Amino acid sequence: MANAFRRRVRLHWSVAITAAAMAFFCAGCDSHPAAVDASAAAPSASVPAPKAAPEAGTVPLSEAVDPKSFSTSGPLVAEQQADIAAERNGRIVSIDVRIGDHVKTGQLLAQLDDRTLRSACESQRARMASVQAQLLEWQSEQQTAEADLRRAEAMRDAKIISEENWEHAKYRVDETIAEVTRFREEAAAADADLGTAKLQLEQSRIVAPFAGVVGRSSVRPAQEVKPGDVLFWITAEAPLQVLFTVPETAMGAFITGKPLELTTADYPGLHQPGRIVRVSPVVDPASGSIQVIGGVVHPSPLLKPGMTMQVRLAP
Repeated sequence: MANAFRRRVRLHWSVAITAAAMAFFCAGCDSHPAAVDASAAAPSASVPAPKAAPEAGTVPLSEAVDPKSFSTSGPLVAEQQADIAAERNGRIVSIDVRIGDHVKTGQLLAQLDDRTLRSACESQRARMASVQAQLLEWQSEQQTAEADLRRAEAMRDAKIISEENWEHAKYRVDETIAEVTRFREEAAAADADLGTAKLQLEQSRIVAPFAGVVGRSSVRPAQEVKPGDVLFWITAEAPLQVLFTVPETAMGAFITGKPLELTTADYPGLHQPGRIVRVSPVVDPASGSIQVIGGVVHPSPLLKPGMTMQVRLAP
């Protein structure tokens, strides 16, 4: 039994020693890949980081635009363009212009039914005349009453009339002053009402605010309109301007006063001179560009507002 016990103890010790040796060997094996990884990572630390991509809407300096060869396009616009809208409710009774017609400042474009307003104006004029006549009458009464009061005061001082008679003359003056004040207020109110009626009557006439050409018309006979309804679109024909943008990398060449060359596919043989009249002081960060306005010098009669023009710096 003792020998058997000793054999089991020796067996347990040999197993333990073998397990410890295998653990040590495995630990040694695991340490080698770590060293290899460290040595492999060392060279990668010296590799330069990739360059960041340029932000959207910007142009790298290496891709700067050559202003001499740069060209862009933009629309022709007139300095004066406007939608002509109704200013009051009403019914269209006449249309005096059509698309393409040239108009002058103040020229009648369309007419609303104004019969009721004309009647109201005449009524207000009659009221105004009546009030003014009564005002003049009471002003005359006031002058007479004041003259009578001055005489009554002199007679009272001379003991010719009683205090009661003087007070009657004084009361008459106060009465005429009150009536003059009342009719002056009525005259002011009548004048204001007449002004309102005249304004409404004037708003019945749809007129051109400046000289130009009728570009659009959205009105028809007997149409019922309300304030804000757009009836016409008018544009001036001159002066003309061209609106365009240039990239930030070329903006140094586009300065106020620089000459431009304008062309259009509609008329290939046309070379229209222009000149930069205004440059935006800020760069649009979304597109990396600036807004430029060019003036058209002695525009050709072929050019019309709304046309698209090719733009480049003049050689």
